[in-house]
Amino acid sequence: MGKTNPVYVARQSRHARVRKHVSGIPERPRLNVFRSLSHIYAQVIDDTKGVTLASASSLDDTISGVEGKKKTERAAMVGKLVAERALAAGINEVVFDRGGYKYHGRVKALADASRKAGLKF
Repeated sequence: MGKTNPVYVARQSRHARVRKHVSGIPERPRLNVFRSLSHIYAQVIDDTKGVTLASASSLDDTISGVEGKKKTERAAMVGKLVAERALAAGINEVVFDRGGYKYHGRVKALADASRKAGLKF
């Protein structure tokens, strides 16, 4: 997919629109989601320092070994894992950044699993 692909351009403009309002501060860092065709990635970011505080992806060893799971189920596992890592780092509250993706499917599964694991949005 090139940078002129209409789907890519539309997502980038949606993401820019969301990022105008969503920013991570030390008290409430930003939970960012990136979704590719095969995998999903989540990061907890402090935008004031430009530092990633916790991260997880479907490529992590604890998740990638699970065969036969659907992408939505793997996204839920990533959400739980990133929430556990954030809580271990002392982060209880985050601002959710859906990255320009619609809030359904894998993105929603990740967010719901993170909430269930103890993160507050």
